[in-house]
Amino acid sequence: MVSATNHVFHVCFLRMGVEAQLDGTDREIVDMLVEDGRRTLADIGKTVGLSAPAVKRRLDRLEEEGVITGYTARVDHTKLGRAIEAFAELRFAGQTKVVDIAGIARNLPEVDTVYTTAGDPDALVHLRVRDVADLTRVIDLLRRSGRVSGTKTLMVLGTETNQSLPPARSSSTK
Repeated sequence: MVSATNHVFHVCFLRMGVEAQLDGTDREIVDMLVEDGRRTLADIGKTVGLSAPAVKRRLDRLEEEGVITGYTARVDHTKLGRAIEAFAELRFAGQTKVVDIAGIARNLPEVDTVYTTAGDPDALVHLRVRDVADLTRVIDLLRRSGRVSGTKTLMVLGTETNQSLPPARSSSTK
């Protein structure tokens, strides 16, 4: 079970189509923060062999370059009253614009994320709801938008995440 106080760094490796150049120390720092975003600069520095100010400079650069894109907390949604997690595949009429698809759930607090996709379906909606009746209500709201032509709902049974960084590319593959 995930603690409501466990912070995590969102990591992004592409910025405007260019892969960020991270050395081994950068990767180690990011891996440590993905594992525990509340680590102190001193603790990180001790592990990677840098002073706290040097770690801070690296973090500032990683943020500026868009590698670290934000800070957040992982929470136990069950304790927040949203025990059911689901994905809904949404299909739209052929003339619907992607921007309209992306905004389909703008006013639904139960919707965590809307992913627009290429192919079938047009969107994948990540939902967190109280119970099956609440899930039904939210799916019905999405269907009643007048633009959704079909749905398929998938309830999540369990989640396993891999928060580690992808391996560094060797210089011979560049």
